[in-house]
Amino acid sequence: MAKKETSTDQLITKIIGGIEEVKGQNIDILDLRDIENTVCDYFIICNGTSNTQVTAIVNSVQKLVSKELKEKPWHVEGMDNSEWVLMDYVNVVVHVFQKHIREFYDIESLWGDAKITTIATSY
Repeated sequence: MAKKETSTDQLITKIIGGIEEVKGQNIDILDLRDIENTVCDYFIICNGTSNTQVTAIVNSVQKLVSKELKEKPWHVEGMDNSEWVLMDYVNVVVHVFQKHIREFYDIESLWGDAKITTIATSY
């Protein structure tokens, strides 16, 4: 069990690092472990200012996680228009939105029982 926790924590750290590297905004971690019937343990949600930045965030996360942890997402969806890209790392699912799309879907309120940690960024 401890091994899984460590690797999940490392994965989250690298995902956040990849988002921060290209100045992704409004980074939230939703801890879903105490909620029944969830598909994963964590959501990481952030947004970019354009489809170009959303694509850059996704590429940065994939590159950093692959380089540091030798892991690739099981599935990536939404790259065709880069308004909402979902990256599935099995235990951790990353949602990268354009700001207006994030506000429209408001995932955080749909998962209102989740513990939310907001990551403070220095940019």
